Amino acid sequence: MANPGYGKRSAPDQQLRGGADFMMLPPRERSIAGFIDQLPDGAAMDVKGLAKQLPLYGQQAVGSALKALSVAGYLRRVRCLVTGEGGQVRWVFRTFWSRTARDNEWWGDLVGGERRQPTVVEPVSAQPVVAQPVVVQPVAVQPVAPVVLQQRTQEPWAQEPAPSVPEGPSPAFAALAGLGRADARLALSAADCAVLEPMAAAWFTRGVDADYLVRALAAGLPAQVDSPVGFVRRRLTDKIPPHVPTAAPPAPGTPVRSVMMECTKCGVPGRTEALPDGLCRACRLPGDEPREAAVELPAERDVRTYVAGLRDLLKAP
Repeated sequence: MANPGYGKRSAPDQQLRGGADFMMLPPRERSIAGFIDQLPDGAAMDVKGLAKQLPLYGQQAVGSALKALSVAGYLRRVRCLVTGEGGQVRWVFRTFWSRTARDNEWWGDLVGGERRQPTVVEPVSAQPVVAQPVVVQPVAVQPVAPVVLQQRTQEPWAQEPAPSVPEGPSPAFAALAGLGRADARLALSAADCAVLEPMAAAWFTRGVDADYLVRALAAGLPAQVDSPVGFVRRRLTDKIPPHVPTAAPPAPGTPVRSVMMECTKCGVPGRTEALPDGLCRACRLPGDEPREAAVELPAERDVRTYVAGLRDLLKAP
């Protein structure tokens, strides 16, 4: 087994284990894939560790088999930047394994979605409640002085209601009312502000403040604004900002991971789209890369012609 947090990780949505698994692979890859599939989560997936447990294959053969399994879509290697308790930061290396062969898009979605591990809450088993006998202890009763209630001078329904405290204007109303002070061409009345208040409030629900709203409405004004309320209504509709997705803050003590994929053969990290089949450009199959034109060697030419050319070059001009 690997250190805690490292090693094998089973990918989700795998097919059930059967006798026809990995039958399309060569014998060596099929044997190593069947061995890896039987390993539990957290098992060591490095080449040396696997070679020690596979007496028929050495480190070179195991490395070549892992590369072939990566190309076939059975595994991907990733590294996670884990922030643990106390602010300690470390890199964790993992190998995701899928019994079902997957394409590059599926692996990219899996690696991109591997950000935080959900917190598993264990259910609490319900225990039967046993009634305990209650023992009543005698308590000494102290004499209590009689309490004389004060009579009301006025019936409760005849009391005057407390005066209501007027609430202040909303941030959207206050921002619209301040447009006239920012630019006199956008001076709005109280009735205009009340009409436009729901539209301005929609801006505040998208994460903007009053200063942003005033600057957006008062920027680039024409020389003359005939209808301030119509002009502001149009800008509130046309310039409304987009919704900004806000990620929920992680719970205290939850490790936050920054995940990136790495090459199965050499371990170089990179983006998912830069590592098709889990391999970098230098580690892909030789047929995937353009070959350079072979240089014609002198030994393949006519020897007499070649020697005659050399003699001509040695002659004085």
